[in-house]
Amino acid sequence: MAEGIEKIGKSDVVWSYVAVIFQVGAGIFLLPFILNYLSSETVAIWSVFQVVTSLVLLLDFGFRPSFARNVGYVFSGVHSLQREGISDVVMDKDIDYSLLKNTIQAMRHFYRWAALSVFLLLATVGTFYFVSILQKYNGDRVDAVWAWVLLCAVNCYELYTYYYDSLLTGKGYVRQSQRIMVLSRVAYLAIAVVLVMCGMGLCAIVASQIVSIVIRRWLSYRVFFTAEMQEKLRLVEADDYRNVLSAIAPNAVKVGLTYLGGFCINKSAVLLGTEFIPLEQMAAYGITFQVIDVLGRCGTVLFQAWTPKIVYARAMRDVAALKRLFLWCIAAMCAVMVVGGGVWLLLGNRLLQLIHSQTQFIPCEMLSVFLAFQILEKNQSIAAGFIQADNRIPFFKPSLISGAFTVLLIWLALDYGQCGLWGLILTPGIVQMCYQSWKWPVTLMKELK
Repeated sequence: MAEGIEKIGKSDVVWSYVAVIFQVGAGIFLLPFILNYLSSETVAIWSVFQVVTSLVLLLDFGFRPSFARNVGYVFSGVHSLQREGISDVVMDKDIDYSLLKNTIQAMRHFYRWAALSVFLLLATVGTFYFVSILQKYNGDRVDAVWAWVLLCAVNCYELYTYYYDSLLTGKGYVRQSQRIMVLSRVAYLAIAVVLVMCGMGLCAIVASQIVSIVIRRWLSYRVFFTAEMQEKLRLVEADDYRNVLSAIAPNAVKVGLTYLGGFCINKSAVLLGTEFIPLEQMAAYGITFQVIDVLGRCGTVLFQAWTPKIVYARAMRDVAALKRLFLWCIAAMCAVMVVGGGVWLLLGNRLLQLIHSQTQFIPCEMLSVFLAFQILEKNQSIAAGFIQADNRIPFFKPSLISGAFTVLLIWLALDYGQCGLWGLILTPGIVQMCYQSWKWPVTLMKELK
């Protein structure tokens, strides 16, 4: 029971750091080539593509982490899934493969419909938005249109196969999952660099993403669905996957609403900014946002790597282990953000000048404030993740309310206040500080005494 989870150790954490560097850092490694070979306007379009991809993956509506958490419960020894809370673990008994098979079927059913919904959304609303941005784009519009078509295709395929990530995470295959991530991102980086240098523009980047995701999904399938696993699943009956969906759906929807609010808080600025701010300025904000996103993800690597252990500790009601894991996760996040942010402030624009970039980062005073808000955001995110591991989602309503206020205030700041980039930076941070930045860390610390 929980064999893969119990074996999570230092090597899993190391591989997680390597993977996140390649996962989100591939875009940073690619930046020198993009900034050299693509105009500032094209970089701005690329930033929009990045945000659209993030929005699409949000449309799994919280089911991926919820599925991963519940797969983790199954491998921890539970024999039924609850709408809220965790059922008691039956010690010294085998994993319930019938429940696992039901969960896998539920995931496949859900993502089949999710991918179809995404295709319809991108083909209609997404295309309308893209055409509106294209009106003021002076670059190669044929390249941009084909890149958009490819982006729609790759996003639908990635969402359709999203449950592979949940299976690997839930089983505790952290190291294997991260190795697969590294290999797929190396392929992405290598192909993208060659194609960008050959002058293929935006299509080069999106085509590379397609190859990367196909490699990742194929290897993930091979790792989880071993001959032994397939045999065990074949020998059991799946009663009704709808029971699994009915148990997971309520909290999954709450997680999805939380993510939607988080998207409005953290990423709506890019979409709104392109309507009110010149593309050249948005290019500076866009590459800054991508680097700060990489830094933030590096800061939460330890938390992500230990998520199966956190879920297992919740299932075992092990408060001492939860305290220890929480303190380590917060310490690692602060160390990465402070050290990484300091180096960035000192050397960021100098490095861009060395590579003769057509685009620079935002000014240092703006970047300092952006970094401070990001530390508060990640602190809150980690605390919320520990609460969520207990199969409780108390933060979905505050997240939606904060997201709505953020979008409204950014629009007012840009349209009426003429605040420019300061409006994109200050508004989300101030809204979060009013409630969420302190609420969930305090709640968790009270729970853990």
